[in-house]
Amino acid sequence: MEPEETTQGHATNLAQSAASKLSQMGERTKQLGNVVIQDPVRKNRIILVIVCTALLLDNMLYMVIVPIIPDYLEELQKAADQAAQALAPHTNSTNSTGHIVPKGNFDLQIGVLFASKAILQLLVNPLSGTFIDRVGYDIPLFIGLNVMFLSTLIFAFAENYATLFLARSMQGLGSAFADTSGIALIADTYTEEAERSKSLGIALAFISFGSLVAPPFGGVLYQFAGKRVPFLILACICLIDGILCLIVLKPYANRERENMPVGTPIYKLMIDPYIAVVAGALTVCNIPLAFLEPTIANWMEENMHSSQWEIGMTWFPAFFPHVLGVFLTVKLAAKYPHLQWFYGAIGMVFIGASSCTVPACKTFGQLMIPLCGICFGIAFVDTALLPTLAFLVDVRHVSVYGSVYAIADISYCLAYALGPIAAGQIVHDLGFVQLNLGMGLANVLYAPALLLLKNVTQMKPSFSERNMLLEDGPTGLYDTIKMEQREKKRKGLCTTIDENGIETFAQRSHSEEESSGGEYA
Repeated sequence: MEPEETTQGHATNLAQSAASKLSQMGERTKQLGNVVIQDPVRKNRIILVIVCTALLLDNMLYMVIVPIIPDYLEELQKAADQAAQALAPHTNSTNSTGHIVPKGNFDLQIGVLFASKAILQLLVNPLSGTFIDRVGYDIPLFIGLNVMFLSTLIFAFAENYATLFLARSMQGLGSAFADTSGIALIADTYTEEAERSKSLGIALAFISFGSLVAPPFGGVLYQFAGKRVPFLILACICLIDGILCLIVLKPYANRERENMPVGTPIYKLMIDPYIAVVAGALTVCNIPLAFLEPTIANWMEENMHSSQWEIGMTWFPAFFPHVLGVFLTVKLAAKYPHLQWFYGAIGMVFIGASSCTVPACKTFGQLMIPLCGICFGIAFVDTALLPTLAFLVDVRHVSVYGSVYAIADISYCLAYALGPIAAGQIVHDLGFVQLNLGMGLANVLYAPALLLLKNVTQMKPSFSERNMLLEDGPTGLYDTIKMEQREKKRKGLCTTIDENGIETFAQRSHSEEESSGGEYA
């Protein structure tokens, strides 16, 4: 009897000790979050790290399957064929051959699997943009990270096509929330144009790095460690990023969203001519990359007799000119901010010229030059036009960025949804040369449309938060807070943070709401 009581007492002590340690960890986590929140500069930097990590993970997961899934599906098909042949003596010959999938069908399955992420993201983005405008940026970002974490785990343990398709579609759902809210959060956090361009440029560099480093990362780990390892590594990073988001942003404790105004509906943003021009440019400039990714490997095998390592490293060198393009655009935008439209037009001409020269390449080294040119041009277009979207919302609509960056995400997804499905058919019917000439010509012809954005920056001195084209005047406490914050920044003042991590100007604006409303009136 005594040994049993001793064991129970020991178990009780262990439970109490574990509860005490968990409580201490919770307090330390809370203190860490408060310390971060009390320093606005540090908080903004950590927000940028959280968003950039989310974008990196999303694009790595998007591209890491390129060297893994076709080979893995082929192994599954071979196993199914062997099982069918083993059952052949017990069934008739007609039934035994029903498991064999023709190569055309197999390629279609891979194309649909690759495109399913972009297609679902394309369908969900209009809803996610409206949701982000209503509840703020932190909750959708946290939801997106959780969905991406689950989809990565499903990828790791999936053993059939249906489960892989579910995981890929779930990634599209998570991306619709995480990508859109993350970019919108950067635009909302960094309100000055120079800071905003620099921060969005950093985010684009992470997107590029994730897309270009993922295929060699996934291929090496798949060959030496198996299918699950690359996905489990990405899942662990996603979990850490989600915990950091929970600590710093405190998505379920932030009350500022109660004072947020209702953002401009997404359909009104879509018919804004300036936003429509930017969205069209983002789609057109990404078409060469989206259409070349699923077709260039076969073309290299047929025309260059390239080895597998050359095919695997096709896009990796393009990362460096992409980063260079981001750096140059940020520097030029800081010095000549009124020429953002011109930087985008130059990028589209670069993309068009590079795309037209791809079919003329005869060696792997020659091919690197136009591919680097395409990524360099995309860096110019994205880095110049993404901040322009936030600026257009500031001066023509409500300064809530969920829907406008959902439109940007729709523009990207439109290109990447069509690529895996349509590119192969176009090459089959018209040829690889005609595909590249068409994509290049489309970019060159679209570049002059960016002239419509030439006078956009002239709106800035007159309109800070909303344009007079908006029928309803500024309403809601959130507008008052944002206007006061930006006015203080212009005067060289900074907001103070109390011990609870709350900005004092936000609290003071409760008592000044009437006077602010009078100023608006």
